[in-house]
Amino acid sequence: MTGTPQKRKLWRDVILFDGLDTLPEPMAVVVEGDRIGRVVPMTEFDEATAAGCEEMGHGGVMTPGLVDCHTHLVFGGSRADEFEQRLEGASYEEIARAGGGILSTVNATRAASEAELFEAARPRLEALMRDGVTTVEIKSGYGLTVADELKMLRVARRLGQEMPVRVVTTLLGAHALPPEFRDDSNGYISLVCNEMIPAAATEGLADAVDVFCEKIAFSVPQCERVFEAAKAHGLSIKAHAEQLSNLGGSAAAARFGALSADHIEFLDEAGVEALREAGSVAVLLPGAFHTLRETRLPPIEALRAAGVPMAVATDANPGSSPIFNPTLMLNFACTLFRLTPREALAGMTAHGARALGFYEERLHEERLHDQHPHGHGLGRIEKGAPADLCLWQADTPAALAYAIQPGRLRQRVFAGSVSEPERDKGERRHV
Repeated sequence: MTGTPQKRKLWRDVILFDGLDTLPEPMAVVVEGDRIGRVVPMTEFDEATAAGCEEMGHGGVMTPGLVDCHTHLVFGGSRADEFEQRLEGASYEEIARAGGGILSTVNATRAASEAELFEAARPRLEALMRDGVTTVEIKSGYGLTVADELKMLRVARRLGQEMPVRVVTTLLGAHALPPEFRDDSNGYISLVCNEMIPAAATEGLADAVDVFCEKIAFSVPQCERVFEAAKAHGLSIKAHAEQLSNLGGSAAAARFGALSADHIEFLDEAGVEALREAGSVAVLLPGAFHTLRETRLPPIEALRAAGVPMAVATDANPGSSPIFNPTLMLNFACTLFRLTPREALAGMTAHGARALGFYEERLHEERLHDQHPHGHGLGRIEKGAPADLCLWQADTPAALAYAIQPGRLRQRVFAGSVSEPERDKGERRHV
């Protein structure tokens, strides 16, 4: 960030999770402007360092700001009525035939203006921020026309411009087959490749391109066409893959150097190896697993053994994961998928950032660097990293995954600017 230099800020005696591990002794952290200036054990802390610093607090657990690397926050309408209908016995097929399901969200999103979509998405994003998120990925995918997909991406960009949060945008045109292409999926993929991706790239609206590779969506060859178009326009690759079946979508995405493969409940050994070789991240989405009452677990042990980094995200969306509480996902990742608390926290910090391209090997990508020039070190607490931090009212980092307990965030730091959770009277302090 540019402008008038900010005063140095100091936190003392914090239990620090640095994005990968909990450090063995209490630490002091100094923020200088929008970057982390020093991270030092309290046993080595020199009081001269405190000179000129604003004392921000003592104790608590400090983590990097949370990174929610997979969301669908921008959409029109609500599917709460379908939730009720399913619990009363209606099937997904019956709801879809009546105009429900994703089609209802597509229709509502198409009918909404950019201003209406922005106002609907704002409280969803605020909920994530109140629970520690400082970086969020937002996908399109409910417009399914060139104009409506770009409309969604413009709303996502505006959210990042007007709110104190880093927003990464992903074009998910290949999310579902729109009704006007009901019998021509290849024709729709041609639209995505020849019109939608070039338009999003030209306007600088997308950082990455995603696909839904499934029997109910798009085939591996169709997704490969999308990947080729994305690469031709300098956009990164992501994939919804192996959620409902094993088509080999993750391996296909990895062949194109994908940042991540997401869901992956049906990922096989070949897919795990493909992700390992490509350096791609496996993004786990326990909210959808919970909401859909799935039973097939992602291959956690195989991913661990292969050294594939695992990220955790909310998948916040109107249908399969209407959940806007990232720390709940930490608990779900542990209780449903058997991650350790350390793995879950790394999944929403360092590995979540990596799933969005924020690590050294990816920062040479011109478009990502232009949109997010200060991303080096994101998801970590180390000297020179962005000053995106969370201070929690907790005794240990593991407690964040152990207890389902909103309201533990004492301070949220974004680009060096500190905010405190709202008090009973709705007041908020900015430093």
